[in-house]
Amino acid sequence: MSATQFDLEALKDVLYSAVLSDVLDDFGLTRQALRPFVRPLDDSLKMIGFARTGLFANTYEVRDGENPYEIEIALIDDLKPNDVAVLGCDGPTMRIAPWGELLTTASRKRGAVGCVTDGLVRDVRHIRDLGFPVFHGGIGPLDTRGRGRMIARDVTIECGGVTVRSGDIVFGDVDGVVVIPQDIAGKVIDAALKKVTSENKTREELENGLLLGEVYAKYGVL
Repeated sequence: MSATQFDLEALKDVLYSAVLSDVLDDFGLTRQALRPFVRPLDDSLKMIGFARTGLFANTYEVRDGENPYEIEIALIDDLKPNDVAVLGCDGPTMRIAPWGELLTTASRKRGAVGCVTDGLVRDVRHIRDLGFPVFHGGIGPLDTRGRGRMIARDVTIECGGVTVRSGDIVFGDVDGVVVIPQDIAGKVIDAALKKVTSENKTREELENGLLLGEVYAKYGVL
């Protein structure tokens, strides 16, 4: 089954980043969790959707007649329902905040379900009021104008130490963000759902007083 055949909203309620990371480990993909400095603006929100990537580079001026937001605007205006904007900024040391309230508002209207960036975000209070999941590398007020700009969209990027391609599945919760390559997304999600069932059974057995060793021998889940 392909990832597009799953009910993403239902999966968001059932899955969590830790179980997806474990399953990706089982597939031999051990570098799919973004580095731990990438954190949610709101710990209570979860996110799952399809990556739409944007690649940022440092700049030091704005030339006459140049629109420094051209490619960024094109990406936001092209977002589809269940898309997640994933912005690679080479970490928070890039000194820019490529995401804020207005991009959040525009993305929500397109049906997008979140943003992930290893750069900074701003307008935090407004974004939290909108209830839009944003995972970020830090908080700061600096606009990208004259400091950085998106140089390409829907290309392979690195964000928070993970390679991301448009169409990959991106899942985020309070523990962090995990990226599932689109070519194996269906298999990973199937395996994750089975692991969730096993973990639920393990939890029940532990609550009933069984020893951890006994339960692990029975279900192989820890």
